[in-house]
Amino acid sequence: MKAISTFLSGFRQLIDSHVVNFFKDKLWGTVDREWMECLRKEPVEDLLGIPSGLVREHWPPSLQEFVLTLRSLVLSKEQNLSHTVLNNFHVSSLGSVISQGMNTKKKHEVEVLAAAVSTIAHGVNAQKIVDVGSGQGYLAQVLSFEYQLSVIAVDASGHHSAVTNARAKRIKKHYAAKLQKYRNEQMKIPQTITCEILSSDFLAALSITAQDVKNEKPSDMVGSILGTKSLRDSEAYLCQAACPRDNGNIKPFLVLAGLHACGDLSVNMLRTFVDCKEVKALISIGCCYNLLSEEHSQKTSVQCGFPMSNGAKISGVALGKSARDLACQSAERWQSLTKEAALQNFQLHAFRSAFQMVLDEYCPGILMSSPSIGRQGKALRRRQSRRQRESQFYKEASFPCSCKLKYKECACASSEVCLEKPCFTEEYRETQSTTCSRNHILFEEFSMSAFHHLGFDCSKDVNLCGMWDRCKPFFDFIGPYWSLRAALGPVIESYILLDRLLFLQEKAGVVEAHLVPLFDPKQSPRNVAIVARKSNANIHNA
Repeated sequence: MKAISTFLSGFRQLIDSHVVNFFKDKLWGTVDREWMECLRKEPVEDLLGIPSGLVREHWPPSLQEFVLTLRSLVLSKEQNLSHTVLNNFHVSSLGSVISQGMNTKKKHEVEVLAAAVSTIAHGVNAQKIVDVGSGQGYLAQVLSFEYQLSVIAVDASGHHSAVTNARAKRIKKHYAAKLQKYRNEQMKIPQTITCEILSSDFLAALSITAQDVKNEKPSDMVGSILGTKSLRDSEAYLCQAACPRDNGNIKPFLVLAGLHACGDLSVNMLRTFVDCKEVKALISIGCCYNLLSEEHSQKTSVQCGFPMSNGAKISGVALGKSARDLACQSAERWQSLTKEAALQNFQLHAFRSAFQMVLDEYCPGILMSSPSIGRQGKALRRRQSRRQRESQFYKEASFPCSCKLKYKECACASSEVCLEKPCFTEEYRETQSTTCSRNHILFEEFSMSAFHHLGFDCSKDVNLCGMWDRCKPFFDFIGPYWSLRAALGPVIESYILLDRLLFLQEKAGVVEAHLVPLFDPKQSPRNVAIVARKSNANIHNA
């Protein structure tokens, strides 16, 4: 962590900047000139390889050192299912009934994590699982129906709880038939709780209170547990319910599980695990580091999501919003991008940066409100892909057309564009222009869509083509700049994960904690799980 902190301190300008200001702030000038001149000539495949540690012999020595050093500081994400903490670990493939609605990524994650949770739960003799941030209940239902574990699914969305319950009812019929031969075995069905978890105390109280729920039928317990109380009153109510009861009943052991619990939710899981004696183990895969609260940027008495460990707090490391955004990047997925997809990615960054110039020059008031343009780039990319498929079709097809095509000189390139539409679509005519022409058209389309999203009418005085012409000479720098900046993301994520691990390791003699890459990183970039159990847990060898 000290090595990462020292390394990052030398590149704060690169970390704290934002690509949307690339043209506006001339960000290419903030990076070593020799690096940029070298990388602007490199093939796009090499740029995508930088975050994974790719270097070339002809690159400047200082650039090679930068790439190799940052890569040496990144935690390994290579899938590891043979870790010692996962004793007798076996992943079972999910059938079509239980996996309905899951895409390939989600199915992979749920298969692996469910098997890991089951292994951990049996290892500490836990009787109940609390699925924190359960979403639509995929993990909770697999743990219940496939592994016959008692599960409480907690999510802030009432819609998600309703979907979980409805889905469980459909799946129940299939598993009821399978369990008929086990007459004495009661079917486990996940219970749902709808509430927003704002602190570890609240999650601890909720977990303990939820242990009394019987797994007989799907139900949403928001009414019975929270009622009409305010969030503050509800927390107090649950904390009271967590106190030892007069009847002397022994509370069963719990395991907290979270599949990509966003922001501070994954942090609250860790604190609950440490503070709540009934929770004997935890397996958590975090997500959305950009949503983490940070001690250095928020003046609040509430415990923040970063830093967690005393070691990180003493070091005084501050990340900031831009750094946390970077931590969400995925080096593994970049490597699998095609050249075309990568160039489109750089192109969209350039469009967004050029549009920032438009706002700065014509609508400076909008910039004061930090505008969110939304997903205009992704929508444009989908349209581009559709047009490319259609243009390929028209190129390969033959058209019985006797008309004579008329042409005119393009305003921004020496190419001819068809004016008439006898047999050709608008998309096909557009592909006949040069790259220069297409970029002008696409930038105009991107900008008009962004203006519409902002609720702003674009006047005739806004010269979009002229703005793109001003930015175009520096377009070659945006790929290298994006790649160098994005390469810092995995290092920042490593620091966040190590901070969480150190938080648990500082409880010397009480907690055993590990970082385990559970998923295939190409399918699921956020694949490192924190697996922890208390040393006094009732551990037995299977």
